[in-house]
Amino acid sequence: MAVSVGFAETDITPPIGTHKIGWRRDIVSDRVLDPLFARAVVIESAGCKVAFIQLDTLSIRWTQVSDMRRRIAERYGFPPGNVMVAATHNHAGPAVANAGDVQRDEGYIETLVTRVVSVFGDALAGMREGEVGFGGCFEFDVPRNRRVVMRDGTVRTHGGFTDPGALCMEGPVDPEVAVMAARAEGGELLGVMVNFACHPTHHGGETSLSAGYPGALANEMKKRGCPATVFLNGASGNIGDQDPCRDVPRKSKDEIGIILADGVSGVLEGIRYRSELKLGSRSRTIHLPFRKITDAEVRGTVKGAERFVDPGGYDREIPGQIERMRRMGTQPAEVQVISVDEYAYAGIPAEYFVQHGLRIKEQSYPRHALVVGHANGMVGYVPHADAFLRGGYETTFCGCSRLAPEAGDMLADCALELIKEEP
Repeated sequence: MAVSVGFAETDITPPIGTHKIGWRRDIVSDRVLDPLFARAVVIESAGCKVAFIQLDTLSIRWTQVSDMRRRIAERYGFPPGNVMVAATHNHAGPAVANAGDVQRDEGYIETLVTRVVSVFGDALAGMREGEVGFGGCFEFDVPRNRRVVMRDGTVRTHGGFTDPGALCMEGPVDPEVAVMAARAEGGELLGVMVNFACHPTHHGGETSLSAGYPGALANEMKKRGCPATVFLNGASGNIGDQDPCRDVPRKSKDEIGIILADGVSGVLEGIRYRSELKLGSRSRTIHLPFRKITDAEVRGTVKGAERFVDPGGYDREIPGQIERMRRMGTQPAEVQVISVDEYAYAGIPAEYFVQHGLRIKEQSYPRHALVVGHANGMVGYVPHADAFLRGGYETTFCGCSRLAPEAGDMLADCALELIKEEP
């Protein structure tokens, strides 16, 4: 039986005046630089269907994902557990969640959910028989580990080596650009799905709306004849595009889009396609522990603490966060793995540190694991355990950094168990 694949996209650009998210302060949009999209791809083979939905937003809440899946199941009869919903982690989009002083826009969220359900139907209706291929390349000119270790043993997020106190970079990057492509029986390219780990922060602190470099990648691929590009961000919690090692200008979102498009285009030239696939989806909800809060963490004076943008925002946010943690006891988190032959897409609902993502990839061998961050919810930053010893922005206690140091390994252990199960 041939593989059937459908791609679709829809504009989810919010209206001017919508509040933005991604900079820990309230910013009201006043212009659109480029449109934001929701994109869907549905794959069917041997009677099994799986789907991926990409949103040009900072995050997606678990309740919103649940609502999308429920409506998709009711309207189209699609198995809800076989749908993965992931945000690109775009910092220049609308407020889809509370963050610092920013409050989510409930009206926009309802519009978003409605459009996602509709575009999913478009992808289903547009399914065509064909083939799917896999390939990849490595990109070292864009991703940078943004955490600089200082001589005093602390870390400076977005630090640099013009500082005489700098010592070394804390960790690696994940340079893999993984590509899944689909073509119709006659050879027509239907679309691609790209997995790559790097923060999209362009225009985050401005009043303009933008889809960032993932949107620039999709635009560039359209110019090259690819009708749809689904972008899944990876374990990018400590990965950005600014180079802390050299005093060089930052690449624009469009420059990064072209660099990635060049890589994807090169992969497509040599990709090998298959007409049958073994598909599967598995998920598990685990309960992650919150960290033990000290007075120094509440005040932001613990060793290595780094409060960005508005330190007062932390003081306003933390009392409510502590009350919420006490009420909940633990943080539920869904880990999902969608298998496409030997490829395993592991959805993690977090700004996951690259060390965890690389561990999943390495320990999944001989399966080819790919980590999808900001998927099916958002529990905030999940650094690796050693990062808590040094501090930095990502470990500084607040609403987006509240989990215990062991949470990252718990998520990785769960993903590995799911990956090793047969689809």
